[in-house]
Amino acid sequence: MLRAGGVLKLVAVLSAFFVAIFLAFQLLDIKEDFNIGSIFARSMPEEVAPTVPSRYKCGLSKACPAGHFSFKIASGAASVVGPKICLEDHILMSGVKNNVGRGINIVLVNGETGALIKTDFYDMWAGDVAPFIKFLKEIPDGTVVMMATFDDPATKLNEEARKLISELGSSVVNSLKFRDNWIFVGGKGIKTKTPFEQHIKNSADTNKYEGWPEVLEMEGCIPQRRD
Repeated sequence: MLRAGGVLKLVAVLSAFFVAIFLAFQLLDIKEDFNIGSIFARSMPEEVAPTVPSRYKCGLSKACPAGHFSFKIASGAASVVGPKICLEDHILMSGVKNNVGRGINIVLVNGETGALIKTDFYDMWAGDVAPFIKFLKEIPDGTVVMMATFDDPATKLNEEARKLISELGSSVVNSLKFRDNWIFVGGKGIKTKTPFEQHIKNSADTNKYEGWPEVLEMEGCIPQRRD
């Protein structure tokens, strides 16, 4: 039998042995974690700055091709908010510019250069249609014509005025009625009906506002005129 002193020595040796083994494993774990962490750190891509979304002229959803003018147009909202017309990132008519009014709002643009020719509006509820007819007759060939309604575009709009607008490329002006909303982009001398036209009827069943339909919005690319 071992003496008590010998037993104590054996216990001490065994304890030191197991402590040494434990510490060795701990060091191995730390080193392994360090190595793995270093590998992942090296393999992780560098942080990339967030991409800023592209902004196109007039806030369009995509850029227009070369040889085209970017446009965005919105009708008025009830009798409260006026229409807004943008071309090539320039706001040509809006409530903020204080150059819109009840009735039909109209912009004339040079079809070759995109330069603004004139803006105006004609009251089709309480105004006289004669000045509007005169204005339509004097539009030069090759002019881009943009129109947007506000409040009421149709009460005073007679057959002659509707015919002149139809000749600018409109397909729906003949059916325009009291407080309808309508937006349109056409041109003087156009040979076909324009694809840039929207119309929503004033109907108690579908109106978004009390007595008026919802706002119309349209965007697109107008081909530049080339002689």
